[in-house]
Amino acid sequence: MEFSRRSVLSMIPAISLLAVAQTLQARAAVRRDPGASGRVADQDGLLRNTVAIFAGTAETNARPEVASKLAAMQATARARLAAMDGTGPGELFAGVPLGTSDTNLSLSFQYLYEIALATALPGTGASGLRDNSAVRRRVVDGLVQLHDAYYGDQSKGYYGNWFHWEIGISAYVSKTLVLLGDELAAYRPGLAASYVASMDAYLRNGKNGDVDLDSRFHTGANLADITSNRILQGAVLGDEVRIGKAIADQLTVFATIDPYDLQHGVTDGFHADGSFVQHASVAYTGSYGKGLLTRIVQTIKILDGTGYVPGESLVGVVQGWVADAFAPLIFEGWMMEIVKGRAVARTGTGYADVAAVVEAVVDLAAYTTGSDTEALRGYVKYVRQTSKAGLDAASFVSPVSIARYTDILNSPSPERDLGPAASHTAFNAMDRTVHRRPGYAFALARSSARISKYEYMSGENLMPWFQGDGAHYLYLSGQDQRQSFGIDYFTAVSPYRLAGVTAPVETRRTVPELYGTLWYDNPERGFTASSESQNTYVYFPRGSNTFSGGARLGPYGVAGLVQSDDAAYTARQAGELPDGFVAYRGARATKSWFMLDEEIVVLAAGVAGLSERAVTTTVDSRIAAPSAPVTLTGSLRDGTHWHGTGTAPLAWLRYADAEQKTAVGYVFLSGPRPAVALDTVTRSRRLVRLANPDTPVAKQVFTLSYEQAADGRPASMAHALVPNASDRQLAAYAHGPLSVLANTVRLQAVTHTHLGLVAANSFTPGRHRAERLSIDGPASVMLRRAPDGTCSIAVSDPTTRRSTVSVTILGPALWPLSADAGVRIRRVLGGTRLDVTTHHAHGRSFTATLRRR
Repeated sequence: MEFSRRSVLSMIPAISLLAVAQTLQARAAVRRDPGASGRVADQDGLLRNTVAIFAGTAETNARPEVASKLAAMQATARARLAAMDGTGPGELFAGVPLGTSDTNLSLSFQYLYEIALATALPGTGASGLRDNSAVRRRVVDGLVQLHDAYYGDQSKGYYGNWFHWEIGISAYVSKTLVLLGDELAAYRPGLAASYVASMDAYLRNGKNGDVDLDSRFHTGANLADITSNRILQGAVLGDEVRIGKAIADQLTVFATIDPYDLQHGVTDGFHADGSFVQHASVAYTGSYGKGLLTRIVQTIKILDGTGYVPGESLVGVVQGWVADAFAPLIFEGWMMEIVKGRAVARTGTGYADVAAVVEAVVDLAAYTTGSDTEALRGYVKYVRQTSKAGLDAASFVSPVSIARYTDILNSPSPERDLGPAASHTAFNAMDRTVHRRPGYAFALARSSARISKYEYMSGENLMPWFQGDGAHYLYLSGQDQRQSFGIDYFTAVSPYRLAGVTAPVETRRTVPELYGTLWYDNPERGFTASSESQNTYVYFPRGSNTFSGGARLGPYGVAGLVQSDDAAYTARQAGELPDGFVAYRGARATKSWFMLDEEIVVLAAGVAGLSERAVTTTVDSRIAAPSAPVTLTGSLRDGTHWHGTGTAPLAWLRYADAEQKTAVGYVFLSGPRPAVALDTVTRSRRLVRLANPDTPVAKQVFTLSYEQAADGRPASMAHALVPNASDRQLAAYAHGPLSVLANTVRLQAVTHTHLGLVAANSFTPGRHRAERLSIDGPASVMLRRAPDGTCSIAVSDPTTRRSTVSVTILGPALWPLSADAGVRIRRVLGGTRLDVTTHHAHGRSFTATLRRR
């Protein structure tokens, strides 16, 4: 579904937004009148809007559907006040000792904010907290105590995580200052200025106490957080220049990232294909991207009616993010694992992630008109209807959002997804692929020299080593995804046997096990908690391969990956890392995924463990409850019926969980005998994240894999995943329609006769032949012949390094009906040649349609 305005700013170059920023700064300087007292109307509007966002309005708070949210806010505040009554030495709140823990200091500021919030809730005067001056002054006294003893002296601060000092604490303090309003001015008139000065001093990764757009800490979601805080600080102080500068800085996150024309060297943000990258190389839509969306929509609400920035223009960009970046990654109310980074190891992800996105969409819809409003409202209703966890609006941040959500549910807008039920999305800028059909969604995580293999940090996602090596997640319609994925999947399934992964048979140790700390600590060699070396080699190392990408042809797609060592192992072998640094060698495999209608075909070649190691290639891994009636049935290549576990020459296998009403089929096209296992395991959730509760998880774990001995030659294998398959459907594959045309480290190709489709990945220089396709050099290509004689073709450069990719369609000459810019078509001896200019295309697909005369 297209939005009428969603691309208004989405393709404006960052340089244009910087011009807007300069205009804002100039305007702020002109408007400031040193002789004036008080603040201008725009600043009052900012403050009113902020209070409304977090505390609601008298109108919304009178609505019955908001009552539970308000009651929860008040109960939290009373609990915090009680905790202030029983404190011991070195505490502001009981059980939260201060002085050495940055987490506890941030919690203390959070608790003060929660008390202040309850005193500012419109329409709740009978609660005893609303406008209670004694309680509000108690919050002020708490702020004074924290500032005087634990925060105001910068020489004693900045221990632990930089995020708390530059973003987290500032967020709580800034909102608290807004909520306290006149009480603060009357009781402690200088406290706001003191806090803002201290917050500036802690912005050590900035420049002169302000944002530095050249800092790697001030990008993407982090930049949005910092600038949101500074907008509120400026409003509290009546500092027009501060407000204008903060808005101008935040505007830069609206610019689509152009990897060939980076502004301030920043790759963090939304890319043209919908990818979202944070930390320079982590696919992160489902965590940092979600946070950015939330913060930006809050900014739109804060600026509403103030005249600082035309709100409609910003709304158009964010609509584009929702449709192109978020919606493809949300399946029946579940945020896919492939874009969560280290957050995959947290207990509250999945459906809860999407609740935050829905709140943003609810608020966004309030700033649109016509078909745009209908599309957003329809999407909200669609997510609620398809989510198996429901959607608890009480989790929304804003009471206003809860009221708006109820209005949407009661509106006549029809429920509808933002994209078609059958679609293929190639997020090649972040090495991710999503393939959707009615009944299932397939999500694939790749990596390269551009994108990280995984993210580990702060004791989260302790065993991530293979999450970017072709790990896939097959979501089945109608299922509660918590029963198949989320924290329990990563707890119960071995990290060496994630679905789709080729991994060496060895035992690796986590970062805390290796070094006794949450990071590799070696300041003399540049390794500190947040250093660039730590990022590059420990937290989110990239791969060393360049081939990772694919082509999209309408609702179909192909992706390829040459599996490699990570950056840490490469640097260690080159002698660039200290002797005490531990790096692990990867396995080798050349892989392709051909994503069609009923099946996903997977080819692997050159599979080897290296270094005299055995290697496992996992076809699939799925989890089920210990008592679930899981059945495994299949057929051998000679037609003999088969069931249960073990290693056998299978033609096909069907996994079924009658309790969940789910099934997945596997068709084996070539390769070694697969091994089938079904085991019951019990592991603690703390195994994958130190902060998780020590909760045991018991699951049946189904694993289907190829096992290669250490002394074996490199192997190849080919199989198809068939979601929701029946026995009869799987048996029919013995007679087609799938055929493997090639499966080597040079070329992998398949054909599907029913679809009239040929698809190929070529990995090496030289000419490659797959049926009617002749391909020069590395490329991804799909060709489909329609019954009317027309041919559609898609071509991409998965290396992102080629200037031109040439493909010849062999056979009778074809004439173009349509072609993307950059595609040149000409007749040659024996066929029709397409020369595709892929220079600076960043892996995107080029398409053309041709036919015989």
